[in-house]
Amino acid sequence: MTAKKHPLNFALIGAAGFVAPRHMKAIKETGNNLLAALDPYDGVGVMDSYFPEADFFIEPERFDRHLDKLRRLAHNKTRHLDQMVKYVSICSPNYMHDAHIRLALRNEAHAICEKPIVLNPWNVDALRLIEKEAGKKVYTVLQLRYHPTILELKEKIEKGPKGKIHDIDLTYITSRGKWYYRSWKGNIEKSGGVATNIGVHFFDMLTWIFGKATGNQVHMLTPFKAAGLLQLENANVRWFLSLDNEDLPLVIRKNGKSTYRSLNIDGNELEFSDGFTDLHTIAYQEILNGKGYGLADSKPSINAVYEIRNSAPIGLKGDYHPLLKLIKR
Repeated sequence: MTAKKHPLNFALIGAAGFVAPRHMKAIKETGNNLLAALDPYDGVGVMDSYFPEADFFIEPERFDRHLDKLRRLAHNKTRHLDQMVKYVSICSPNYMHDAHIRLALRNEAHAICEKPIVLNPWNVDALRLIEKEAGKKVYTVLQLRYHPTILELKEKIEKGPKGKIHDIDLTYITSRGKWYYRSWKGNIEKSGGVATNIGVHFFDMLTWIFGKATGNQVHMLTPFKAAGLLQLENANVRWFLSLDNEDLPLVIRKNGKSTYRSLNIDGNELEFSDGFTDLHTIAYQEILNGKGYGLADSKPSINAVYEIRNSAPIGLKGDYHPLLKLIKR
């Protein structure tokens, strides 16, 4: 008879965030427990749908103390080993990811961090050293790598002509209200700007499939929108990202939708708007099976977005995204 799998214990940072319920759902659906959660905002009633018995903290110091107590109790009394937190899921604002990953590793837990895993490439290098010292792993959620359509695309490219340079237009417009610019997301020092905050998972997916970056030009860079040309080993990617409702195609606005996502490869549209709902659970399953993506996997996209936000826009020169001629600046 196969022994029943013992549930693992999780803690979560950023329980009130937009993406936190996906992590709670993934912890639940993989048959594990959430012991403790942290958020300075206490409107976290969503926890009742998943783990109503979890301890909740609004001060990081008390949360850290709680994890430390559980860890020490587990080490001192063998019968309490099942109370130790094994994973810390991190859904906090982008600029806090580095510190919260370190908090997890200090408490002898693996970290599962939302993207962007950090804002700067050198933060990745530092965390790799700390990861080695701690003997624990830092994982990141790169959910597009699990999307069925994206997996099919990767297989198609790998089986296609070697050395071919593909022409790609990436367009992602997702309307945001005034609140966005008042929040940490509107602060480039905290979010990394529009290319990092809403574009990093696309850049990760593209570098994963088409190879490392060989060139990176920026044609437009504002708090609301950005555009450029990302040259990869096997693709030239003209990209446009926007938070401006006015940039949405008319048909999208007429249908009352606030998001437009398009990936055109060699003149063919790739549709992958659906199928995102359960990708976090798949990511957790892979992590728990020892196959999750880590710091090294995240670095190419972190490099790309770092270069974008630190580049001087060159305007409408060279090979730029066709929408740039039409949009309001």
